[in-house]
Amino acid sequence: MSESGEQSTATAPQSPPQSSTLTPPPRHRTMRARLRLFRARVRAKPKTNKAWRIGIGILGTIVLVLGVIAIPYPGPGWLIVFAGLGILATEFTWAGRLLHFARRHYDRWMAWVGRQHVVVKCLLGLLTCAIVLATLWLLGAPYLVAKLVGLGHWTWLQSPFA
Repeated sequence: MSESGEQSTATAPQSPPQSSTLTPPPRHRTMRARLRLFRARVRAKPKTNKAWRIGIGILGTIVLVLGVIAIPYPGPGWLIVFAGLGILATEFTWAGRLLHFARRHYDRWMAWVGRQHVVVKCLLGLLTCAIVLATLWLLGAPYLVAKLVGLGHWTWLQSPFA
């Protein structure tokens, strides 16, 4: 009977084993693994690694500076700042620490503002408007618009730097 049992299992069609190793990993893991492999190859070559870090440093700094400039204006200023720090944090540990510090204090600031009375929120909004108007004036934008609409004689709108 054991022989017939062995023969029946040998002739019976075998189904593939049900294991997680046969199913392909999720795409994000595959991409992450590819990026890690690419970065390991770059790190293996000192000159290429240095060029890569310089490139990331320049790109991250540009994005960070643009974000800082955009903070008082409507739009995603802080998001751009955090993106710049995130780019820098991929290569520099100090940027990662600064990113965590900035996010923690940003979240605390937003929670504090959310708890304030409407009058305080309005005053903060007016302060933001004053900062935006001051930077626009320093850049000479109001005088440029005044000249376009025929009010070029309003010299008080000129920037002190123009």
